Amino acid sequence: MITAGIDCGAKYTKAVILEDGQIVSRSLALTGFDQSEAVKQALEKALNDAGISRNQVTAVGGTGSGIRLISDTDVEVNDVKAIAAAANLFFPNSHTVADVGAEHGRAAKVDEAGNVVDFAINEKCAAGTGAFIEAMARALETPLEQIGALALTSDKSIPMNAQCTIFAESEVVGLIHAGTPKADISKAIHDAIASRIVSMIRRIGVNPDIVIVGGVAQNPGFLDAVRRELGVDHLFVPDQPEYAAAVGAAVVAAKEGK
Repeated sequence: MITAGIDCGAKYTKAVILEDGQIVSRSLALTGFDQSEAVKQALEKALNDAGISRNQVTAVGGTGSGIRLISDTDVEVNDVKAIAAAANLFFPNSHTVADVGAEHGRAAKVDEAGNVVDFAINEKCAAGTGAFIEAMARALETPLEQIGALALTSDKSIPMNAQCTIFAESEVVGLIHAGTPKADISKAIHDAIASRIVSMIRRIGVNPDIVIVGGVAQNPGFLDAVRRELGVDHLFVPDQPEYAAAVGAAVVAAKEGK
């Protein structure tokens, strides 16, 4: 069976083609103002890359903040259900998944079949999202792709108390003016976001084989901070974790589609 999953997110729209549970292609497009066009572009490119025509696709699953704009869909999948299905596909023994993207943070407790048992959503401004790290990277005048690795070079613990990105940026500026090394500030930033994500995970229970997905899962400083905060030796991250919700939507479409 061939299914497609589309995740229309705040920053990027992702499309994935699955054939018998295996990923055969992925594609993404900037969501921008015209979300419907982003959905069209992402799906068309994923189909072309897979060498598959649209009429060969049995069902399309849609998810993400722009789900209502995915007109070519057979199954609407909420975000939490999508990440749970993806985690179960990638790591069948996993029972906890956390998804951290540009403007969201969420976690789910998952049973053996990939069903959601419990979930929690970050609701504290942007402080538990990728947008927080992006804003802090600008304040540090450090490229976003380098800020995570920079955090790994510090062994200092500097608390950041602000619950809002605007106030946190003021804290960072204060640390800069105090002559605090960039690496130490970067570690403090990642420790702060990790603390918020881990508190969300703890609300649903820390279960074996914790999976991290979403674009922020590519950030080594964030992963290290989460691992330390949870007190675990290892976190499970799939290849290209930013596509996880789209993968989950395709998995659900295979189960519930036409």
